[in-house]
Amino acid sequence: MGNAVMQFQMISKAPDETARFYSALFGWKVDADNPMGYRQINTGSTDGIQGGIWPAPPQAPNFVQLFMLVPDVAAAVARATGLGAKLLIPPTKLPEGDEMAVMHDPQGLSFGLWCKPGASCIER
Repeated sequence: MGNAVMQFQMISKAPDETARFYSALFGWKVDADNPMGYRQINTGSTDGIQGGIWPAPPQAPNFVQLFMLVPDVAAAVARATGLGAKLLIPPTKLPEGDEMAVMHDPQGLSFGLWCKPGASCIER
C-alpha cells in the first residue's frame, strides 16, 4: 500500500471568511454541520482531494496541512518520532470512525496521518 495524500486542511484565524472566499472563487461547497463544527469542503470534483477548514489557535499562523493515508496511525507516529518529528495531536478517533494524528516534521512543517476503517486501517 502507498501513502496517498487523503485530504487538505486549511488552518485559518478567520475560518468563516476563508470559507466564503474559496466558495466564491472556486464554487466550493462548505458544510459545518457536524459534531465538531469542522468546515468540510466539497470541491465539486472527483479529481484531486477534498478538504476542510479549522480555526487557527490564537498563537498559530494561517497554514495548509496535508493528511497522508497510513494503515496504522500509532505505528506511523512512532516511526515519525523516531525520525525526529514532534507529536502535536495524538492518535484520535473521529466521530465517523476514522483515526488521525497531527505532527511537525523535523523542519517544523505540520502534517497529518489518517486511516479509514475498512479501507486502510489495520483492524485491532
